Amino acid sequence: MKTLYLLLNLLTISFPLIRSFEHRLHFVSKWRYLFPGIAVAGTLFLLHDIWFTSMGVWGFNPRYLTGIRIVNLPMEEWLFFLTVPFACMFNYEVMNYFVKRDILGSYARPFSAILALILMVIGVLNPEKLYTSTVFIATALLLLVHVVFLRRPYLGRFYLGYGVSLVPFFIVNGILTGSWIPEQVVWYNDAYNLGIRIMTIPVEDSIYLLLLLLLVTTVYEGLAERRRKKGRAE
Repeated sequence: MKTLYLLLNLLTISFPLIRSFEHRLHFVSKWRYLFPGIAVAGTLFLLHDIWFTSMGVWGFNPRYLTGIRIVNLPMEEWLFFLTVPFACMFNYEVMNYFVKRDILGSYARPFSAILALILMVIGVLNPEKLYTSTVFIATALLLLVHVVFLRRPYLGRFYLGYGVSLVPFFIVNGILTGSWIPEQVVWYNDAYNLGIRIMTIPVEDSIYLLLLLLLVTTVYEGLAERRRKKGRAE
């Protein structure tokens, strides 16, 4: 099925896009903060993706692709960095709206510090496993920026939204990595990762998602805060 990856992208974004105009959440009003975050994170991740694809860290099965390529990546992979963060940030705002209490707020900074330490150690000890080392070390550094410098109050809410987003992410990524279909849409060279899989999904993918979403959220919340301060000053 040549359109499978494209179809997964469309299914990922369809419900959040339609519900963006719902009167209570009115997510469309926050697109001014969302799309710059997606642009910043997407640019960095696509450069990383292009590099890793050229090195054979991972690749794509033409059986499930339309055949349209931009640079050396399938069009569908470019769309992934729009549809996934869009849908996950929609989940983040839904959780913010319906869960009024910041239930993870008091745990967020110590948890982030411990997670950053664990990721940094694993990344440094596995320099030859490029997927593991680059993603783990980059995530550790961004977490430390939040713990030491930013200290913003949304970190606990971020983890709640991230946890909810893992459910659809594992379904979509499970299909992409070969669960429930004859072949993988995206294949991974295990020489560059730890070789630990959740179903068919490399464990690194969950950290990859955390890094992607935390980067988008950092820009998103930073722009929203700047807008609020400007509004109060006026």
